[in-house]
Amino acid sequence: MNTRTRCLLVSLALVLAVQAQDQSGFISLDCGLPANSRYKESKTNINYMSDAAYINSGESQSINSTFKSLFDRQLQSLRSFPQGIRNCYNISNIISERKYLIRASFLYGNYDGLSSLPIFELYFGDSLWVKVENLFEYVETYKEIIHIPSANRVQICLINTGNGTPFISALEFRPLPHESYPIQFGSFLNFVRLDMGSVTNVSYRYPYDVFDRIWSPFNGQNFRQLNTSHTIDAKDHTLHHPAAIVMGTAITPKNATQSIELWWESDDENTQYYIYLHFAELVELQPKQFRGFNISHNGEYWSGPIVPDYLYTSSIYSTKPLGFPQKQHKFSFFRTENSTLPPIINGLEVYYQIQVSELESDQGDVDAMRKIKSIYGVMKDWEGDPCIPRAYPWSGVGCTNESIPRITSLNLSSSGLTGDISPDISDLTALETLDLSNNSLTGELPDALSKLSNLKVLNLENNNLSCPLPPELIRRFNDSSLSLRMKGNPNLEANSLVQCTGKQEEEKHKEKNKFIIPVVASVGGVLAIAAIAGAVFCIARTKRKEQDKEVLEVGSSSLETRRQQFTYSEVVKMTNNFEKILGRGSFGAVYNGLVDDIQVAVKMVAPSAIQGNDQFKAEECYFFMQVTTLLSVHHRNLTSLVGYLNEGTHLGLVYEYMANGSLGQCLSEMGSGVMSWEDRLRIAMDAAEGVISFHSNIFTNGVIDQAHR
Repeated sequence: MNTRTRCLLVSLALVLAVQAQDQSGFISLDCGLPANSRYKESKTNINYMSDAAYINSGESQSINSTFKSLFDRQLQSLRSFPQGIRNCYNISNIISERKYLIRASFLYGNYDGLSSLPIFELYFGDSLWVKVENLFEYVETYKEIIHIPSANRVQICLINTGNGTPFISALEFRPLPHESYPIQFGSFLNFVRLDMGSVTNVSYRYPYDVFDRIWSPFNGQNFRQLNTSHTIDAKDHTLHHPAAIVMGTAITPKNATQSIELWWESDDENTQYYIYLHFAELVELQPKQFRGFNISHNGEYWSGPIVPDYLYTSSIYSTKPLGFPQKQHKFSFFRTENSTLPPIINGLEVYYQIQVSELESDQGDVDAMRKIKSIYGVMKDWEGDPCIPRAYPWSGVGCTNESIPRITSLNLSSSGLTGDISPDISDLTALETLDLSNNSLTGELPDALSKLSNLKVLNLENNNLSCPLPPELIRRFNDSSLSLRMKGNPNLEANSLVQCTGKQEEEKHKEKNKFIIPVVASVGGVLAIAAIAGAVFCIARTKRKEQDKEVLEVGSSSLETRRQQFTYSEVVKMTNNFEKILGRGSFGAVYNGLVDDIQVAVKMVAPSAIQGNDQFKAEECYFFMQVTTLLSVHHRNLTSLVGYLNEGTHLGLVYEYMANGSLGQCLSEMGSGVMSWEDRLRIAMDAAEGVISFHSNIFTNGVIDQAHR
């Protein structure tokens, strides 16, 4: 370092106390520093604190000890995130509508001994800030954004893209004057910030730059350096206030007749760039000397003539982006006709624009999720906004894609949950799917769950829950508006579902459903027994109205473990697309079919009969009686049930095929011959025997109760 350079640095050091502001509004986080720790960095005098208060995940690490002395203290530690896809910082002590320069710094330093540089993404709110790549093992990389937060908090997330473990060394917020870096809309990402003609070849930041911008040195073989020992902007400064040490040096062409050429190429021709140029005359000009120049962009006039002031900064910029689409941007600085001196430039900043969405989830959902996290001690990647970024919501959380996202699904299966089901879950009012299976939850289901009017699926399998069940949930389950799964709960399996709806509800249904059974003796025993059997079943069916069909799985006696169920596609195939009709009834038709080359009769319920038809309730009652009972009852006088169909609005029964037609056809003499009275009496006796067997099964084996579990 020559004598002139040393004098320059001494002079600048004397004015730092005057030039530098205090750190009011600075937020300086050393990522990975132990919780509650603070220190003043010896080189910059910046006050750093631990990041632990702003994030609950990640692991504290240190760079290779051999190289620690080469870097500022905030770069010697880091926080890595080996767990989870997303890990988010939540900074809540900023000022809304204030302009900030926000910087994230990364120094790998071979902290893990793998010498493997990761690639990951950095999200600001709901928007991709930058893809962190092309890191160096022992060189700091930093990403900056100039942004005006719309709220007093921001969320910054590191996203694991499967290319190594994300990490971060420091996170810093620096307030800027509102008038600086005018942004019509969007935010600015830093592309480059250069100290032109640096004589020290080192980067400068705070306290040299009052806003803690980092200025990187720049020189070139076609340029010569200019510098001064005098203070730039000693009495005043411009709005952008570039560091005096930066403005104290400049570049100028070695050949005074030549121009300054600066250029860069863009990966995306549609990128919108903004450029800030800073000038100060460093030479006290003689009377016949004059420095003036114009600036062109890609060969077209951009600004000028520029006549720099002696020892004072002037900044040139445009509030509109550079012309696009263009891959290359070339700036030329060329002297005016009357200029006796070549052009100069002291400082250069280039930014490009991005749109940052600070979308936030419904506040009620956010508050509810925080309570749930606290109650159960969930240790997932549950930091920040549950739905933001929308591309990476909390694990187990599903959200809508609305202007204010709502939580519609919550999967806490196998999460080690214990205790009661929190009624705070009911505050997730848009919830459609809730999975709490495979935990150790105990107690009763809170009535608050009935408030979830949008809930369509509730999975409570494999817990230790007990009765009673909220009647409203059972009612909705019975209406097929809720899929309720509860098997694997011993305390529930020990009770019937009637008991689980609560004694008060059971008594109400008893009072409501008193039934007088008529006995018609004059017609004969067969009709009386049939009436009794049907009445008993439908009384039980009504009492269990809150206990729906096969979806409610409590214990091993459910239909799930007893049936032979066909899919709709299988039924279409067995009937050859419902080709041959055997007959029609009030609620549908009977079709001829084949199952394993065995002829069957397929009774299909028409979809139109299911919706809004009170009479269909009786048919539905009969349908489930047949499914449950005929699968478990076998008698020579009862038609065998091969299986059934229950898929959406498709309901059907598959019987063995009776080649001789129906009993009605025989009795009405529509069959092949006239039936004798002896045959008619035998049929009546056999039918009575079958009904008695059916009736006995209902009461001795609890078929009705089983049918509605």
